[in-house]
Amino acid sequence: MSVRPRAIPCLLLDDGGLVKTVRFKAPVYVGDPANTVRIFNELEVDELCVLDIGATRRNSTPDLRTLEELASEAFMPLAVGGGIRSVQTARDLLRMGYEKVVLNTGAIEQPGLIERISGEFGAQAVIGSIDVRKKLFGRYEVVSTAAARPTGKNPVEWARALERSGCGELLLTSIDQEGTWRGYDLDLVHQVAAAVRIPVIANGGAGRVDHIRDALRVGASAVALGSMVVFQGEGLGVLVNFPDRDLLRDALLARR
Repeated sequence: MSVRPRAIPCLLLDDGGLVKTVRFKAPVYVGDPANTVRIFNELEVDELCVLDIGATRRNSTPDLRTLEELASEAFMPLAVGGGIRSVQTARDLLRMGYEKVVLNTGAIEQPGLIERISGEFGAQAVIGSIDVRKKLFGRYEVVSTAAARPTGKNPVEWARALERSGCGELLLTSIDQEGTWRGYDLDLVHQVAAAVRIPVIANGGAGRVDHIRDALRVGASAVALGSMVVFQGEGLGVLVNFPDRDLLRDALLARR
C-alpha cells in the first residue's frame, strides 16, 4: 500500500501528565498534556498519537477526562491508545474527536475485539499496536500489558493476524530501542513491513532525522517520534519541538 510518509509525535500519558520512558521503564515527567498539544498546534504537526500507559499498567479504562480535553485542544488528527478493551470505550473515544484507536493488550486478550471495532467504524479507524522485545539468540517476541507479559507470539505472524482482523495500520515498537536515541530496530521494521500490506509505523529509538530516513528505507510507511520531540537532546532538558521542516521533508521523501 502506497501512502504519504509521515512523522508522528507519540505522547505517553500517565496519571494526567505526560512522561517519557526508556525501554518502557523509568518514566520522566515532561509536561502538561493540553499545553503540549497547543505547542504542537503551533508547530503545525500533521498528526499526533497519545498512549495512556497508566491505563494499561493499572488495567483500567483510559483517562477520558484528560483525553477529552486533548481532543478539544488539538487542530490535527489524533490517535489514542491504552486501556481500550471494549467496543464502547473505542466508541466513546472516536465520538470524542479521535480519528483512530490503538489496540494492543485488548486485542491479545479479547479475540474478535478488533473485528467488532473495525466492523463498526472501518479499518482506517483501527491501529494494531505491537510491542516487541528481543530475546536470547536475537529472537523477537510480542509482549503485552506495558511489556509485563510475554505472549509467545512472533511479531511477523501477529502482524499478519492483526491485518486479517481489520487493522488499517500497525504501530510497531521495539522495547529495546525505545527512549535510547539509537535509532529504530531496522531488522524488525523490515520483517514486519515486508509481511503485511497495511502501513507500518516504526516506533522506538529515534534520535536523529537520519533515523527516520533509515526506517522508511527498510519499509516503514511512517515513524513515531518520542524523545526527539519532548527533549532538547539526549541527556538534556524538556523542550517540546519538531524536526526542521526541510530536513524532515528530505527524510520523508528519501525512500521515493
